[in-house]
Amino acid sequence: MSNYQEIIQELVDSYGGWFLDDDRLEDGMMTNHLYPYNHLFSPIQVNGIKIKNRIVMGPMGNVCMCEETGRPSNKMIRYFVERARGGTGLITSGLVPIDFNVEAALTEPGDLTILPRIDRSRTVYPGWRILAEGIHSYGARFFIQLTPGLGRVSSPECLIKKFRLPVSASWNPNFYIPQIPCRPLRDGECLKIIKNAGQAAADARALLIDGVYLHGHEGYLLEQLTNRAFNRRKLGRFADWQAFGIQLVKHIRQRCGDDYPIMYRIDLSLALNETYGKRMAEVSSLKKFSRERTVEMTLDYMVNLVRAGVDIFDVDLGCYDNWWLPHPPTPMPPGCYLPVAKIVKDHFAGQNIKSNAGLPVPVVGVGKLGYPDLAERALHEGMCDMIMLARPLLADPEWPDKAYAGRVNEIRPCIGDQEACLNEFIHGGHLQCAVNPRAGFEDVLCQCPAPARTPKKVAVIGAGPAGILCACTAAQRGHYVSLFEKMDEVGGELVPGSVPRFKYDVANYLRYLKNRLGEASQNYELAVHLEVKATIDLLKGGGFDAIVTCTGGRPISLPLEGIEQPHVIQAVDLLRDIALADGAQKVVVIGGGSVGCEVGYLLACEMGKQVKIVEMLPYFMKDVCTASRGHLIHYLEKAGVQLLNCTRLKNVGKDSVRLVRNYSPTVPDPYNTWSPVLPENIPNPLAKKIRVSDREIEEEADLVVLAVGLEPDDSLYEACLREHVAPEIRNIGDSFSVGRVFEATKAGYAVGSSL
Repeated sequence: MSNYQEIIQELVDSYGGWFLDDDRLEDGMMTNHLYPYNHLFSPIQVNGIKIKNRIVMGPMGNVCMCEETGRPSNKMIRYFVERARGGTGLITSGLVPIDFNVEAALTEPGDLTILPRIDRSRTVYPGWRILAEGIHSYGARFFIQLTPGLGRVSSPECLIKKFRLPVSASWNPNFYIPQIPCRPLRDGECLKIIKNAGQAAADARALLIDGVYLHGHEGYLLEQLTNRAFNRRKLGRFADWQAFGIQLVKHIRQRCGDDYPIMYRIDLSLALNETYGKRMAEVSSLKKFSRERTVEMTLDYMVNLVRAGVDIFDVDLGCYDNWWLPHPPTPMPPGCYLPVAKIVKDHFAGQNIKSNAGLPVPVVGVGKLGYPDLAERALHEGMCDMIMLARPLLADPEWPDKAYAGRVNEIRPCIGDQEACLNEFIHGGHLQCAVNPRAGFEDVLCQCPAPARTPKKVAVIGAGPAGILCACTAAQRGHYVSLFEKMDEVGGELVPGSVPRFKYDVANYLRYLKNRLGEASQNYELAVHLEVKATIDLLKGGGFDAIVTCTGGRPISLPLEGIEQPHVIQAVDLLRDIALADGAQKVVVIGGGSVGCEVGYLLACEMGKQVKIVEMLPYFMKDVCTASRGHLIHYLEKAGVQLLNCTRLKNVGKDSVRLVRNYSPTVPDPYNTWSPVLPENIPNPLAKKIRVSDREIEEEADLVVLAVGLEPDDSLYEACLREHVAPEIRNIGDSFSVGRVFEATKAGYAVGSSL
């Protein structure tokens, strides 16, 4: 094993229990100890342009934000311009394919697309020009991210809709349905893509776009052609795995001239071998990928890319098959890829690598860097040259301006759940944000809601995220708001949800909400009443014009023998009083959703318990974002947690539980993180049917934790309706429908804006 491979192995292994280190955890706090941030807000020269600060808006899929022809819409333009207005130095688009003809998966019948286009015709040009001009108005630069295509990570629906196979560098399995093969691109098709890339780059320059950004990481088509894991061609001009990327860059440089910036996104390693070890030889869909590009090969390739014309890189790890690496979720550590950026910086410095403009080649740090002190220290210590923020700029477009002014406590932090940003467009929506209800709706939602025409006396019951956002928004508009909370602190389910150390991003958000509520109470007519249970009599006596119930949900119990015993507790009660687990050693968690798995991870990693998690369904965390799901399952396995899927609880004994488990070999591997769980509306006709072979088993348990979900507690809402307590009554949050922070904040903002 090479020294570099050892480093990658150590990094991948560390992404499990890193949060036990207090110093590492401190890196993820929203503090301003290093203010003023002189390194973060110093300019940098990249080829022919100067960028005003070191902050780069990372690329996030612009899926369904353009018109169906691919032309940037007003929605897409306003979304990007909002981030430029907030102080970001360099804005990058999401991926924009450069050839929609070679790859059938990129368009739908009728030549419609969910992705932006710059290749279609001159009809798409005005959108790009308006976008670039809008970004420039705020002194920011704009790079368009060009991709040769998706390849094996594209939707295989083209096989049904167009009777054409997905493509790749070689015969590779499709990521979503591995039984479907992806055919190798012909050399002529590769040359056509290169030619179209040059034209797209030349058009981008003519449309005032400041640079191009090549999408060469995460196992998309450019990486498939430039990584031995996917490119196993024996003949032809692209059998040399470096050839396609180098020719692509050379052609763009030829078309755009010497002074036009070219940025390249690359992973230092797919880290598949480091992630899966011996499984690489055992799992059919992984076997072909074991000869992945090594770190040494990547560094050599990057040097050759600089010689071909690349000016700047950003570097991370991973691909779709270990999706939590390129999309680090909540439990991943802050600054997770700074060591990767440092490897590249040191290599370039050691070889005195300069760009074709004679400048040092900047390396952009990526991966959970939305903490101003950490970002400043990374630049100061020479770990990287710029800081890439993607989801933090979804959460708060004004992150740069607030950091520059030292108003760090006002930054709305990203919670890293990826439900609204990544999972939303996988399920047919477009890019949004769990904590910022305006993200993706800048074209229809104003930054400041309109003042109330007639101030009302408003009662909001329940101070979870829905209630807090509703109360603050309504008060800001001029209403007289009373917020009632039966507990002794605000936050609702965020309070127990932030207890695990690895949920530090949620803890940051909880502190932000408390700060915002405190400021709103000082500046507007907003009164917060803690430890007050709102009753019908209280509300009737208040003379309210409007009542908003945000009373949350109540835990679901199970009508089973032994469930009432004292060693059977609800997950939320355990999180509110973690000492309930002190005397236990063998714990069985019933319910394999996100709460059950997070509680299991807490018990195993932070408390050293022996943990088993029981789930009735074939898949754990079935509806959770693939990146978040994959990370938690992978490191649950590393922590020795036993996952029992297709298993149900029969009864609870004094010191054991009786389970009914399906032992059929057709039951899916619960630790499978290399294949996604398809949405329910997308059937896989090639999937094996699960047969039933049930058997009763008994497992020792001195603590049983129920994590089988919540049900809406809408009793107060219904009572308010019956009693006609106020002319206007609304019910939002979990008391309407148990959901996520995403739904709660959207509802709170919407109702607070419309009262």
